[in-house]
Amino acid sequence: MELQLLHFLIVCPLVFLAGFVDAVAGGGGLISLPAYMMCGLPVHMAIATNKMSSAMGTALATWRYAANGFINWKLAPFCIICAFIGSAGGANLALLISENALRALLLLILPLTALYVMRSHSLAGTTPTAAPGQTNQQRVMLLAAIAALFIGVYDGFYGPGTGTFLILLLVGLAQMPLTQANGLTKVINLTTNLAALLVFLLNAQVLLPLGLTAGCFSLAGNYLGTRCFTERGAAVARPIILLVLLIFFIKTVTEFF
Repeated sequence: MELQLLHFLIVCPLVFLAGFVDAVAGGGGLISLPAYMMCGLPVHMAIATNKMSSAMGTALATWRYAANGFINWKLAPFCIICAFIGSAGGANLALLISENALRALLLLILPLTALYVMRSHSLAGTTPTAAPGQTNQQRVMLLAAIAALFIGVYDGFYGPGTGTFLILLLVGLAQMPLTQANGLTKVINLTTNLAALLVFLLNAQVLLPLGLTAGCFSLAGNYLGTRCFTERGAAVARPIILLVLLIFFIKTVTEFF
């Protein structure tokens, strides 16, 4: 596919915004993937190239959260293994599905995602932290690994909302504090991005010039987002994501019909 300046002008600012939102509350893919698709990229190339820019930004966010002590390294190795297996399987599954089938699936996923975003406590900046007391580490490890596996499949197959889904599962089911849930989410999300990216690179689906350029914007967005990890910052993410979802949904309906 021949790239034009317009591709960069559409994708790069939105990927910067996606990086900021993803570092704050997860869900940056709800902005970045529509950005790639709105400028006319085929669905598989859009998903694949999005993995490259997302991986670059998530790597920075993971490093910053690790430096701040937000990552539980006792849980991380198990989650990394499960996330890698799940994401690689999901990416291979995506390559088997036609572009029209993926667009039809988006018509179902987008309204459900918008409903989820509107009801999400995480994106409202009100996600509760875990109740005080002793936590069953084996239970937390099992739930975190299961979440990494199944969300990994989803991220490899499609992706948007992965970070937020993980945060909700780790906080709600595993009862982790929000800071640790966000830190572990970044480790899992980086793994799923890299696993899917490897599959897409081997199948020549990644537009390297656009992915690398947008990745630099993702780095900047994630850097600012990690500095703004506050309740107010999480609340700002919701209206931005809903606006992009609305635009993306209208575009998808128009192209499909």
